[in-house]
Amino acid sequence: MGAAGSKLEKALGDQFPEGERYFGLENFGNTCYCNSVLQISSQKKKTGVIPPKRFVQRLKRQNEVFRSFMHQDAHEFLNYLLNELADILEKEVCVAKSDQQTSSPSEMVINGCISKGPQKEPLVTLVHKNFQGILTNETRCLCCETVTARDETFLDLSLDIEQNSSITSCLKNFSSTETLNAEDKFFCDKCCSLQEAQKRMKIKRPPHVLVIHLKRFKYIEQLNRHKKLSYRVVFPLELKLSNTVEDADAEYSLFAVVVHVGSGPNHGHYVSLVKSHNHWLFFDDENVEMIDESMIQTFFGSTQEYSSNTDHGYILFYERLVASSTS
Repeated sequence: MGAAGSKLEKALGDQFPEGERYFGLENFGNTCYCNSVLQISSQKKKTGVIPPKRFVQRLKRQNEVFRSFMHQDAHEFLNYLLNELADILEKEVCVAKSDQQTSSPSEMVINGCISKGPQKEPLVTLVHKNFQGILTNETRCLCCETVTARDETFLDLSLDIEQNSSITSCLKNFSSTETLNAEDKFFCDKCCSLQEAQKRMKIKRPPHVLVIHLKRFKYIEQLNRHKKLSYRVVFPLELKLSNTVEDADAEYSLFAVVVHVGSGPNHGHYVSLVKSHNHWLFFDDENVEMIDESMIQTFFGSTQEYSSNTDHGYILFYERLVASSTS
């Protein structure tokens, strides 16, 4: 990417952030799903091209899903990457702790970690600290009004989408109340029987980095296959999460977008948009260029089912604003 790299450096000029590195990633035939999620900056030069060959080789060796030369899913890769990193970091912390302690008969070994007495809270790695949030699933019995709440952690939110909608409306639908009746009645422990109930899911603790996956690939029973939804879904630069348990409003700022290019789920391409020091950069494998912020709206989606524009926002990365944090 010599020429393109020089072009980017010239475009930024004196505004090129000190210490920053903007590199394109070589595509090994079908690895754009990987390149669109990754960015590597441990190089001496400011720009250029990096072949992440060893990373891809290890990825395929450890997970057979990515060994195929078929079109892969960037969201599936992101999920695997975050969970695998969390596991690796947990093991490293366990090893470090076990090296500092001497085992005794009263100590238990749990998942490779030495634990004295009852098992403690799960280890919190950098992955958990940055990406993990907590959802609470509330079910209210319509007979006795008892509310049952169950918490669960998440690293990203997968949202159903509709035509001409927005992330805000998708989040409202995600947290909307659902009535459980007929064959879907809820077993109430207090009533000791199946009862009609109302169920809802809401964010209890928002993460530092909110990852939103737009469910653009939907299985159509009539067609017996998955179809890409090109719906126009507006994702704002600034997002406010309301109705959370810990905060009345949690504010976020968009800093990256993974874009799916193509008309179907089994073929296409992935590119990414990344904000760095108030500049938006467009990463397309080996090519990196600066774009205007106004270009982001071209990736919202299409108002018509069949359109020449097939570049649609697929995974959104929002960073929580410090001013709204309670920590």
